[in-house]
Amino acid sequence: MLSDLLMLAAAVVAGRDIVVKAVRARTVGIDLLVSVAAVGAVIIGNFWEAAAVTFLFAIGHALEAATLNKTRSALAELVAVAPDTAVVLRDGEQREVPAAQVRMGEIVLVKNGAKVPVDGQVVAGTGAVDEASITGESIPVEKAKSDAVFAGTVSRGGFLQVLATGIGADTTLARIIHRVEEAQDAKARTQTFIDRFSKWYTPGVMMLALVAGLLSGDVVLALTLLVIGCPGALVISIPVAIVAGIGRAARDGILIKGGEYLETSAKISAVAVDKTGTLTEGRPELTDVVVLDPALDRTELLRWAAAAEAGSEHPLARPILDTARAEGVAPVGVPGTVTPVPGKGIVSDVGGRRVLIGNPALLEQYGVTDDAGAAEAARGLAAEGKTPMIVAVGRTVAGVVAVADRVRADAARMVARLHSAGVEKVVMLTGDTRLVAESIGRAAGIDEVRASLLPEDKLDAVSELQREGHTVAMVGDGVNDAPALATADIGVAMGAAGSAVAVETADIALMGDNLLKLPESISLAKRTVNVMRQNISIALITVVLLLGGVFAGGVTMSAGMLVHEASVLVVIVNAMRLMRRTQGSTATPRSRWSPARPREAVDA
Repeated sequence: MLSDLLMLAAAVVAGRDIVVKAVRARTVGIDLLVSVAAVGAVIIGNFWEAAAVTFLFAIGHALEAATLNKTRSALAELVAVAPDTAVVLRDGEQREVPAAQVRMGEIVLVKNGAKVPVDGQVVAGTGAVDEASITGESIPVEKAKSDAVFAGTVSRGGFLQVLATGIGADTTLARIIHRVEEAQDAKARTQTFIDRFSKWYTPGVMMLALVAGLLSGDVVLALTLLVIGCPGALVISIPVAIVAGIGRAARDGILIKGGEYLETSAKISAVAVDKTGTLTEGRPELTDVVVLDPALDRTELLRWAAAAEAGSEHPLARPILDTARAEGVAPVGVPGTVTPVPGKGIVSDVGGRRVLIGNPALLEQYGVTDDAGAAEAARGLAAEGKTPMIVAVGRTVAGVVAVADRVRADAARMVARLHSAGVEKVVMLTGDTRLVAESIGRAAGIDEVRASLLPEDKLDAVSELQREGHTVAMVGDGVNDAPALATADIGVAMGAAGSAVAVETADIALMGDNLLKLPESISLAKRTVNVMRQNISIALITVVLLLGGVFAGGVTMSAGMLVHEASVLVVIVNAMRLMRRTQGSTATPRSRWSPARPREAVDA
C-alpha cells in the first residue's frame, strides 16, 4: 500500500506539468497522449506504470531542452562576445562608458586585448584584430588607417583610434545575432510537412488506441499504444538538425537565412559567379604600357593616358593614375572635357588636343586609322586576361595600356571543391569582354564562361540554368547583380561583414572574403539534410518496431516510454554531430579588397 502511494505521488509530481501543458495546448499533441495514458494507468490502479511513464517523459523533456540549448550554443557565443564597455575620447579625456552609450561619430580607443565596442573606421594607429566572431577566420587581420573594424572583434596587438559609425543594434554583430536567431527558428519545408503530419498522426494514434481497447477489452493495451505512438522523435528530428546546422555555419562566418534555404542549398547543382571582386581580387593594376608611336616613349604615353583619365570616374582610371603618380608623371589639374562613350571608352580634351582611350570601335567612330596594329596588340593582351585600352592622341594611335585584376589564389580550389560537393556546373557571368573572361575562366577552372553581359543578361543566364533543371546559386556584389541574385534559387553575398543589406537580404551571407566558404556552406547544407533524413528514419522505425512489440505482447508501457525517450536522445545526439568542425572547414586569413567594375574597353 505504501509503495502504491509513493508511486502515485511520483506520478503526480512528474506528471503535473505535463498535464497542465496538455490542457493549455490548442492542438492534440504528445503531452496529451502521455497525460491520458498516465491518468488511465492511475484509474486502473497501475501506479508503477503511471510513475514510470511520467518520470521518463519529464526526464526526456529536460534532456531534450538541455541538448537543444547546446545546439544553440553558436548564438550564445555571439551574444557573449558583445562588448560591455568602451573607452571613448570626450573633452580630450579618456572615459570608460557602457558600450550602449557610445555616440555616433565619437572616437573610441581600442587597446591590446580589448573588444571593439562599435562598428567603425580606424582613424589612427595600427593593430591586429581577431575577427573570428564575425567572419569565422581564426587568423587576426592587420588594421591601419581607413580600415573597417566590427563590434565584438578583439584586439590582439597595437592601439587603434576608431571613429564610431555603427552602435548598439546598428552593428554588424547585432545584425548577425538577430539573423541567426530568426534563422534557427525558421522552419524548413520538411519540418512544415512533419508538423502537418503530426496534427493528423496524433489523433490517429488516439483512435487506434481506442479501437484496440474496445476490440480487445484490454485497457492496458490501449494506454500502452498511446505512449508508444508518441511522435516525439519525429517532431524534434527536423528543428534540432536545423538549429545545429545553422549554428555551425554561424560559427564559421556563414549566415544562412533559415531552414528552407538550408534545404534548398543542399540541392544546388549549378553556381553562377560574378568575376570582379569574386573570382578576382577587385584591385586592378596597370600591367602593360605598349608604345606604338615611334615619336613617343613609355613615360610620354603614360602621361597622355593619365592626363586623359584624370577626369574619369571609372574604376579602371585609378590604376593608370596611381602608376603615373608613382613614376612622377601624374597630371596637373583635370582635362578640359571628358566625354564617356558607352561600350567604347572616353574622349578627353588635354591641353587643346583630343585624346581617345578605348577600343577599336572608338577609333573608328572618330575616324582614327589603326595603322600601328593597336587592335592586334589589344587582342593579345586580352587573351592574357588583361583589359586593354588603346590610346590615340589627335589622329595618331599612340599605344595600348592594359589593366588586370588578379585571379584570387583560392579561385581554382573553390571550383574544385564545389564539384566535390556535388555541384555539376560553375558558370562565370561577367560584363567584361570574352577574351579577358575566358582567360580568367581557364585560370579558375570555370566550366562555362558568359561574357559581355548586362545585368538583365545575367538574369536571363540564371533563368536558363533553371530551365535546364538546375537549382542555381548566384554569387555577386548585390548591386549590378541584384536581378540575377533575386532570380536565383539561392542568392549568396560575399564579404558581407559590415553590410546591413547583405546580412538582412541574402539567402546566404559569407561574412568574410574567403571563397572556400561557398563550397563549405553547400557541404554543410547537404550534411544537415542527410541528418534530417536519418532522424526521420530513426523516429519512424522506432515507432513501427514498438507498435509491433505492443501487439506481440512484449513491450510494456514503461518499457515503451523508455525506448521512445531513448530514440529522442539518439535523434538529438545525431544532430549535434553537425556542431563539430569538419576536415573541409576553412580558417584562412581574410583578404582585403574593394569591388570594381571593368570597363568595356575592347571588343576583340
